[in-house]
Amino acid sequence: MTQTYQAFTIRPWQPCDREAAAAVIRTVLAEYGLGWEPAGADQDVLQVEACYLTAGGEFWVVEQQGEVVGTAAYYPIDRGPQAVEIRKMYLLPTARGQGLGKFLLGALEAAIAARGFAEIWIETASVLREAVQLYERHGYVPATGVETARCDRVYCKKLVSAHNSSASVHSTIAP
Repeated sequence: MTQTYQAFTIRPWQPCDREAAAAVIRTVLAEYGLGWEPAGADQDVLQVEACYLTAGGEFWVVEQQGEVVGTAAYYPIDRGPQAVEIRKMYLLPTARGQGLGKFLLGALEAAIAARGFAEIWIETASVLREAVQLYERHGYVPATGVETARCDRVYCKKLVSAHNSSASVHSTIAP
């Protein structure tokens, strides 16, 4: 499933994207003073096939003029009934401020709802202020149980059903 938003193309990850996706995440983490953890919290980026694709999730890359400028992903987790965690939603500075984050979140929610999941979880760090504001504006409520060392916030959003939440999700992805 490939989507477009303005000058951006959002498409499924391919093995040739491994280093470019990792570079985006490393760059954004460094921008906010957070460390790249290839043997810990970021190991999944280096093992997308095992951590996302064969686990029942998806990993997307965002391209602009053929260059990877962002990532977004989710995979099933054991935190609740039919739960997933949105992960690795990162955009380089050149891709920010254009509504792309809002679009990506809506697209992820639509994909998750269409697959019948009931809960979406997100872990983040307070220093990622724009991300925190995005999640809070789109119905994610603070929860407890942070599992990633560099994160200090966790949010949850419950979906009513795949059919009902799909309609409400579409209203959040308009530019």
